[in-house]
Amino acid sequence: MKEMWDHWDNETKQLVYCNYGDLPYLLNAKLDKHLFRAIAQFWNPAHSCFTFGKVDLVPTVEEYTTLLRCPKIQVDKAYSRAASVPTLLKKLMNITGMSEQWITTRIQQKGDSKCVPWKSLRDLVLVHPDVKKRVDVFALGIYELVVFPKALGHIDEAAFDLFDRLSKGVTPIPAILAETFRSLNACRRTGEGRFIGCAQLLLAWFHIHF
Repeated sequence: MKEMWDHWDNETKQLVYCNYGDLPYLLNAKLDKHLFRAIAQFWNPAHSCFTFGKVDLVPTVEEYTTLLRCPKIQVDKAYSRAASVPTLLKKLMNITGMSEQWITTRIQQKGDSKCVPWKSLRDLVLVHPDVKKRVDVFALGIYELVVFPKALGHIDEAAFDLFDRLSKGVTPIPAILAETFRSLNACRRTGEGRFIGCAQLLLAWFHIHF
């Protein structure tokens, strides 16, 4: 994805910034695994915060909103799964602009959820004639592979649902924070495990305070 981004012209990049804020900077954020493991040791599951000596710190909605800086986000419209949502097929058609047949052949079942291989969508980013759709699919890839890295190499149904709601101006920040806290709790409870929140954002937040 970083290679794709580096080859885009300024006009396309500005379209990403306009619609999705500073999301692309996550591609260049260096992930210091040793620092991240050290930080995770200070997570206090009982109080859902980091405890450094006598100081308690926790990422806030306001801080994460500033870090992502998305002009189209409406901070008072938090994401929550709607009671009635379009089918995965419809959501994919809206996001990609591709035909029902194209999408149907690429939907896979992984565990208890449906997903689409990132390779299929990556190829779409490279060849889609509509620049706006190209940008949308690219941003979707960042949300799944960097912000919510749950299904490695695949975009799962939950990511499509969240991304579909972004077009309505909802803020994804509470969902990002909730997944971060949940994953930190899970890692601390087991003593190990794969963190499936956005490690890049968490480290960016940490550097601001230290």
